[in-house]
Amino acid sequence: MALPPTIPTSFVPHSTAVPQKFRSDFTGAFGFFAYAVFGIVFLLALGVFLYGRILASDQSSKDAALAEQVKNIDQTTVENFIRLRDRLVSSGALLAKHAAFSEFFSSLEKILPSTVRFTTLRLSIDSTGVPEIEGSGVAKNFNALAAASTAFAKDGRIKDAIFSNIDIGKDSSVSFSLAATLDQKMVVFSP
Repeated sequence: MALPPTIPTSFVPHSTAVPQKFRSDFTGAFGFFAYAVFGIVFLLALGVFLYGRILASDQSSKDAALAEQVKNIDQTTVENFIRLRDRLVSSGALLAKHAAFSEFFSSLEKILPSTVRFTTLRLSIDSTGVPEIEGSGVAKNFNALAAASTAFAKDGRIKDAIFSNIDIGKDSSVSFSLAATLDQKMVVFSP
């Protein structure tokens, strides 16, 4: 039986045109970025390597120069510097322990009324390192001695001032003895 001529014996189905969606391909961009990073890292590594070589060369030249300078050191000069350093250290230790009573005398001149004077004055440092004064003197009258005692108390650097052996003379002058301790700052050496 023969088919009617209008019916084809074979056919190819028509493709339905499905619109292509844009698909981005980042593989090429990622590869380019990876090669760029690799190149930068390689250049940095090469720079670090070359800089290390430069530093090593510089260090070896400076080591050689230092060794040459060490060979040229005069031992006599070094010994003189060591001796000078030792002398300076020992003189500093001596000055730190040195008692200088000039601050006490200048303070006493300012504090003490002009109507009071010392006839004897003994300055010493006891076994614990506390400076002490002992002395005897004469005041014009009892009020002048009281003014001296008040001045010592107000100043505060002459401590525990004890006036004893008070004797009033015929001309109303007062002889006395004094024992006191001093503030440590009054006897410390300062240039």
